[in-house]
Amino acid sequence: MSEEEPLAVGELTIRALFTPGHTDKHHCYLIEQGGHTQVFTGDALLIDGCGRTDFQSGVSATLYKSVREKLFALPEDTLVYPAHDYSGRQVSTILQERTRNPRLNDGISLSEFQRIMAELDLPYPNKIDVAVPANLKCGDCVEEAVGHMHEIGGKSPQG
Repeated sequence: MSEEEPLAVGELTIRALFTPGHTDKHHCYLIEQGGHTQVFTGDALLIDGCGRTDFQSGVSATLYKSVREKLFALPEDTLVYPAHDYSGRQVSTILQERTRNPRLNDGISLSEFQRIMAELDLPYPNKIDVAVPANLKCGDCVEEAVGHMHEIGGKSPQG
């Protein structure tokens, strides 16, 4: 499956959208069925936010371009399902994010977005030194990482 070659299952079409920026290999997945579209955005586009770009090969200018050129180019009524939401929300729309997302709305320039991302001052995630190498190996943690995960325990609070 790729952007050029979507996966079709009956009336369902799944299209991978390469959306680097949060990470250098990030993808979103566009689902089309019966005239309705929805996009699973991972951390590239959150409800009223976006994933951080200060580690995991993230680049704020690249994320801005991915969101503007790939996601905000989708029909306005496309449902947006982010990877997570710290306020418990589950779905948004492209129009909603284009008009009210405080980091990425249509009134935010690239330079302003870069400033916003540089000034987030988020804490370093507790498990990131284990999670990123595991992510790069499709979840396959090195043996010593399992013990480290048990030592630090709990969820990683991120803003």
